[in-house]
Amino acid sequence: MSTSHGYYIPHKATWPVMVTAGLFCMLAGFASYLNGSSSGATFMFVGFAIFIAMVAGWFTLQANESESGTYNTQVGISFRMGMMWFIFSEVMFFAVFFGALWYTRNLSVPWLGGEGTGEATKALLWPDYESAWPTNGPKHLGGKLVDGKPSGEFEPMGAFGLPLLNTLLLLSSGVTCTWAHHGLLAKNRDQLIKGLIATVTLGFLFVLCQATEYHEAYTDMGLTLGSGIYGSTFFMLTGFHGFHVCVGAIILSVVLFRSWKGHFKPENHFAFEAAAWYWHFVDVVWLGLFIFVYIM
Repeated sequence: MSTSHGYYIPHKATWPVMVTAGLFCMLAGFASYLNGSSSGATFMFVGFAIFIAMVAGWFTLQANESESGTYNTQVGISFRMGMMWFIFSEVMFFAVFFGALWYTRNLSVPWLGGEGTGEATKALLWPDYESAWPTNGPKHLGGKLVDGKPSGEFEPMGAFGLPLLNTLLLLSSGVTCTWAHHGLLAKNRDQLIKGLIATVTLGFLFVLCQATEYHEAYTDMGLTLGSGIYGSTFFMLTGFHGFHVCVGAIILSVVLFRSWKGHFKPENHFAFEAAAWYWHFVDVVWLGLFIFVYIM
């Protein structure tokens, strides 16, 4: 389409519908798997395969249109506004989970222990309940296995060790991503590619370290999703963030592949910008998560 047109009208697209179908199948299968369905895992992997195939096709179409000069200035503005609103929605997404953690830790647990109500609540519900954080609930849910049964005992996840290492990895990846961007603006493609390789590598190393952390939590510490309110909030926040890191690393891998093919110019590289915005958002969320979940 000529750039002289004031408004860009996209052609008919079936990719979004197919991507949505893949996501629905994947999430429905995952929910079924969690509820013990024998076919849940199959549907989950089928949905994941559909999702990956459709996203690959959609990304390819968008890249070809961008490199062929199909988009005009108005489209670029629309892309930027769309990405801004998407990141804002992600901010609200994590704000809800941080709010749930704060409410539980600062209001619910003290209230259950009798704070602000004398001993009325404590005596009515669980007379021997001690309000402290971290807690896996008044009934001491989950915990390490003793004679094949959950004992209720668990170890909270400390801030040092793998969590601190992950913080260094993610902060370093933010630096390498910015370095790659400077290389693109300076028309230094070698710096662009090296920066992206470093960023993607650090991102997947983060995911690997988090997987190791989860394995240690389940096998050695008695800390699982079933470990009451501490376990559920811990895995909810860190798990969703880890998913976002994985998605961001995949997006940056696509950007890296396109950079190898010679895509992106200093005046036309919104796909790189969008991936970088998303990656820096993931960095900032992790800093908040590291402080409020691991340290406090």
